[in-house]
Amino acid sequence: MSTPTDQALFSAAEAIRAKAYAPYSKFKVGAAILADDGTIYSGCNIENAAYPQGNCAETSAIAAMIAGGGKRITRIYVTGPGKAPVTPCGGCRQRIREFANLDVTVISHGIEGEPLTCTLEQLLPHSFGPEFLGK
Repeated sequence: MSTPTDQALFSAAEAIRAKAYAPYSKFKVGAAILADDGTIYSGCNIENAAYPQGNCAETSAIAAMIAGGGKRITRIYVTGPGKAPVTPCGGCRQRIREFANLDVTVISHGIEGEPLTCTLEQLLPHSFGPEFLGK
């Protein structure tokens, strides 16, 4: 891990990933957000037999952040199985965009491989955000 903050985010993502409910895909994902209030909020994926009724880990972490009083994402770390980086899906990239600036760092990590570190803008180029609606 490159910084103590990244290590704390990784640890939080891995701790919550162990609690993921993924009986169908067996692909457990954890996400940890460092919010503007200095708190780390985490979430895991929750599958449902009636697709697409489940939640992604990033969505769960964002919900925890909002419920806990955080307003903005300042850094996010996503963990999952395998060697390839576990990047947020398209829907989660848009959800992250709602609560993060384009320069926010997103770390995607398949824990058997090396993490991918990039900005939200690199993950979601030419995005549509709240500012387009006058917010």
